[in-house]
Amino acid sequence: MIRRSASLQSLLIYGLSGPIIALNVWLLSVVFHYFQHPITILSSAAILAFLLNYPVEFFKRARITHTQAVIIVLLVTFTLVVILGVTLVPMLLDQTIQLLNKIPDWLTSSQRNLEHVEALAKQRRLPINLQIVANQINANIQNLVQQLASGAVGFAGTLLSGILNVVLVVVLAFYMLIYGDRVWAGLVSLLPSNIRIPLTTSLRLNFQNFFLSQLLLGLFMVVTLTPIFLVLRVPFALLFAIVIGIGELIPFVGATLGIGLVTILVLLQNWWLAVQVALSAILLQQVKDNLLAPKLLGDFIGLNPIWIFVAILMGFEIAGLLGTLVAVPIAGTIKGTFDALKSGESGNFASHFSINNYTSDFDEESKS
Repeated sequence: MIRRSASLQSLLIYGLSGPIIALNVWLLSVVFHYFQHPITILSSAAILAFLLNYPVEFFKRARITHTQAVIIVLLVTFTLVVILGVTLVPMLLDQTIQLLNKIPDWLTSSQRNLEHVEALAKQRRLPINLQIVANQINANIQNLVQQLASGAVGFAGTLLSGILNVVLVVVLAFYMLIYGDRVWAGLVSLLPSNIRIPLTTSLRLNFQNFFLSQLLLGLFMVVTLTPIFLVLRVPFALLFAIVIGIGELIPFVGATLGIGLVTILVLLQNWWLAVQVALSAILLQQVKDNLLAPKLLGDFIGLNPIWIFVAILMGFEIAGLLGTLVAVPIAGTIKGTFDALKSGESGNFASHFSINNYTSDFDEESKS
């Protein structure tokens, strides 16, 4: 009798867990779409604060106070943003506008190539019909022209809004670096005592190291691909390299999607050049995945690749692009916390990174 009740209880728990999880995912998606802009700003500021915490800790080793270290790092960050805004951003905007203007011509050229291939196939009596593909290209050309016309009208407003959002993110990151530990200590004080330190340590470990590693891997792709694309005389070489580098921020699938997009765009103009672009990008991707990524990422996330893909898909379903960026570190944080609770050791995380400082900082904030 006892066994039957236990089996029924476990069956009831597993049976209700699926609908409950689906309901929570739907609820999170609704909440995100309702508060999309503030959540995006806060999340971006938090990620920037995690990244800037490295140089802040570096300056603190030189016997500088925490506030002074944050001010120095923020001034350096503002200087770098201004330099990039004056030099790199106008160049990227110009290349983006030129690319969008040339895509309709490339699509028209690719349509003519398809018609030529179909004519050759008919001469040799090959059963090839590319009319559907040609019609789809025509539809894409019309949609693209309409989007360009509508997007050009609000471009100035979008640019101004983007600049304001960047300033807001940097300012919020500044306050998070100064007061973030106190706010977090107040929030986690509501949790049971055995969860506070494991959750804090796992969160900082996954978010800070994950985004820093992905950023370095993305910079590697941009720095190495740009001269290669220039040698190959790829149009919009810098823009295409940055697209692939930004895709690197999404683990496992981002770089592949970026390479695929760039290859398709180049394919519209020159198929042989597209082959060279794809081969060079895939070669560097293999170097990155097999040599650099294991040293940078290590095993601090400890997630099975299947669960990583599941986390990315769920993150995209809930919060779009932002969800895909934070899905893996959130999943790693949850797993790291549960692993620490199961083992009974709050600092038991698979990582070569030092986390003792994080735990001691959290203890100090909790006492204060």
